[in-house]
Amino acid sequence: MVASHKLYIGGNWVNSESGETFTSHNPATEKPIGVFQKAGEGDVERAVKAAESAYKKWKAVPAPKRGEILFRFAGLLRQNKEELARLVTLEMGKVLGEARGDVQEAIDTAEYFAGEGRRLFGHTTPSELRDKFAMTVRMPVGVFGVITPWNFPIAIPAWKLMPALVCGNTAVFKPASDTPLCATRFVELLEKAGVPKGVVNMVTGPGDPTGTVLVRHPRIRGISFTGSRDTGEFILRNAVLKRVGLELGGKNGIIIMPDADLGLALDGVIWGGFGTTGQRCTAASRVIVHESVRQKFESMLASRTKRLRLGPGLDAKTDVGPLINKHAVEKTHKYVTAGLSEGAKLLCGGKPYGKAGYFYQPTLFTGVAPDMKIAQEEIFGPVVSLISVRNIDEAIDVMNSIKYGLSSSIYTADINAAFRAIQEIEAGITYVNAPTIGAEVHLPFGGIKQTGNGTREAGIEGINEFSETKTVYIDYSGRLQRAQIDVD
Repeated sequence: MVASHKLYIGGNWVNSESGETFTSHNPATEKPIGVFQKAGEGDVERAVKAAESAYKKWKAVPAPKRGEILFRFAGLLRQNKEELARLVTLEMGKVLGEARGDVQEAIDTAEYFAGEGRRLFGHTTPSELRDKFAMTVRMPVGVFGVITPWNFPIAIPAWKLMPALVCGNTAVFKPASDTPLCATRFVELLEKAGVPKGVVNMVTGPGDPTGTVLVRHPRIRGISFTGSRDTGEFILRNAVLKRVGLELGGKNGIIIMPDADLGLALDGVIWGGFGTTGQRCTAASRVIVHESVRQKFESMLASRTKRLRLGPGLDAKTDVGPLINKHAVEKTHKYVTAGLSEGAKLLCGGKPYGKAGYFYQPTLFTGVAPDMKIAQEEIFGPVVSLISVRNIDEAIDVMNSIKYGLSSSIYTADINAAFRAIQEIEAGITYVNAPTIGAEVHLPFGGIKQTGNGTREAGIEGINEFSETKTVYIDYSGRLQRAQIDVD
């Protein structure tokens, strides 16, 4: 019998008002691993009230003291790293080494934003008037709705909750329904670290109604969401005047020039394309390769892809774990079928794998045209497309020919080509001689075009997302002064 878990509201673990539940499954075995509460409108209302009640006291806590709690949380994550990593693999499916990286990213994020508690910098600037001081300070926004995806069930909640908390906000946290057990353990450690009652509340449940109620709630001041483009559009339509931060995915590419180190590029494409079974918003699903090295690189890549071992993420021999659920397998296969119907050549893979679990063979296409569906739309599965180009101009044009603009990469020994890529690729992130995945927590993360709405997470931009800028004027002249009017 699997364990049952509760909502976390106002510092208490409670059942949903309706008593309805749902089950989380291991994607490698399809076996249930936990039963969770399905939060409804009343539960979200209770969580918002708890967050509102805690807000006034929490924002009055000095930011360095808020940071101390985040440091304690980082320590608890470190102490429990192996347990958490195994839980990530059990519930989400990624191989254990990657799961450890997921937890380490949360540790790094907690430590970084804990340090921001002693910064939270504003600016000072001269006034145009005598005996007047001008500066900016950072203020919290209020109660945030934090909605996170399943592919990084420990790291991404940290990306959002750590800056939200150090800035003085309170939160209602809705994790993805595919990974509620990871979220529950995350919140348990926040509680143990000393986060006061009501500062963080967790409601589990589906996008509708749980997420919908959260997005539309009139007393939620901000929404931070990572997930699909369609859901992001729904949030923008329904959040009205809330502060909204969106990260909505990508269709990322790796350019390989004729002077590239092909062995290094091969390692990057394998990691970028098939790491996390292609279930990253930064996954490298397009390889834009110069025609002079296309045949050689294609042969190298096909050989390496065929040797990747599918299996449960807890098996040390596994290279590629399962997809998250049955729908993800069906979606991946739909795109593979579309690629074949549009004339792409299948080099390997292309089928679901095994009798149990949500496995799909690492799949490689060649002869892909830039306007094919598999080259334009986010698949979120282990499918990589090879696109041949004649020169750097065409490579950049192909890179930019999509609606997304998250991550990008170029492999080259030519500094001129590298800087052209940096300047001309339409993306929020560009790597040189490295794959499209591997963000570091002290640098901003996010994209342009339909990847989101312009916000960035991590680094100082994470502070910007979760704080308001207040401008302060202090006039000590003892007389009325009027800017733009008085002239001495």
